[in-house]
Amino acid sequence: MSRAREFADLAGSADAGGLTGRNLIIGGCMRVAQRGTSGTSTADIYTVDRFAVGHGSPVNAMTFEQSTDTPDNFKNSLKITAGTGASASTTGYAVLRQAIEGQNMAHLGFGTSAAEAIVLSFHVKSSLTGTFGVSIRNQAGTRGYGGTYVINSANTWEYKTVAIPADTGGTWPTDSGIGLHIMWDLGAGSNYDIAAGSWTDSTNIIGVESTVKLTETTNATFFITGVQLEVGDTATPFEHRSFDDELVKCQRYYQLYHNNSGSVDYLQCVQAYNATTTFGEIKSFFRPMRTTPTVGSSGTFNQHQNNSAASGSATPALQAGITNGWAVNGWGGISGLTAGNAVLTSATNGAKLTADAEL
Repeated sequence: MSRAREFADLAGSADAGGLTGRNLIIGGCMRVAQRGTSGTSTADIYTVDRFAVGHGSPVNAMTFEQSTDTPDNFKNSLKITAGTGASASTTGYAVLRQAIEGQNMAHLGFGTSAAEAIVLSFHVKSSLTGTFGVSIRNQAGTRGYGGTYVINSANTWEYKTVAIPADTGGTWPTDSGIGLHIMWDLGAGSNYDIAAGSWTDSTNIIGVESTVKLTETTNATFFITGVQLEVGDTATPFEHRSFDDELVKCQRYYQLYHNNSGSVDYLQCVQAYNATTTFGEIKSFFRPMRTTPTVGSSGTFNQHQNNSAASGSATPALQAGITNGWAVNGWGGISGLTAGNAVLTSATNGAKLTADAEL
């Protein structure tokens, strides 16, 4: 038994207050949903935090939602519903995935003689039964393991584990990019499938051969929660983290400021560059992000010059390439400013700022 496995066993149970930090999955309880609680799949779109779904023709779009249909001791699950049933043929695909940052899986030692075995566990419920596929693959999609699990009863929550042997081959980045992908096969075409039960060199790995493809059946449903990936060959009970802890982990990859207070929210001061434009940071990020994010805004933001009647409303012209917060450089929509003066910014109810550094 490895030392890592011995430490993981100290956890005892999810409520025993034992060792924490063993779960490599972020958001596995499906509680954090910064982007929203429902939507329709595209080629790749995030659902609840850190989980993405995607589909490609001839597979039809799926819908997804954060659900309150759960097994015992969970608040939320992710529900995916297939559209009109269609075979993926060779080049179509439907997938649910989470990418794990390389820095967070470096201790697995993949690609070296010190590689560790890992085990994936989760609760699942589907309108379909049979053998389903889930794959583990590297960033390039050229090295992967095909795992399977069996759903025995339709529309019934079941607990599943998939043991994945250590991989001493392949290339597994350990930087701030993608280290590995977990991919639940919801309808992968034959070009993307690999055989179950062994590590395989291939190209663009997504699914597993000879498994149930959810998207072949119109309106088929798939629920999942309690997702855990850890070192060892035996799964331990799910590591329940506080909502705050889970949110902070998610905010390394995506951040949302949303004024839902029902009234105006005053932010930070910027500086007047001239009579009509301002520059500066209107709000700091909640925590450092994985990399320089892509920023966006919606709704109405206001500017107010101190000790002056000068004010204006506009969507801020956010500056790209800033690592510390949402900033502007040449934000207009106001007049009568005095260069060098402080200008207070505010957000009206419903206004949003986003920062995306996802994998």
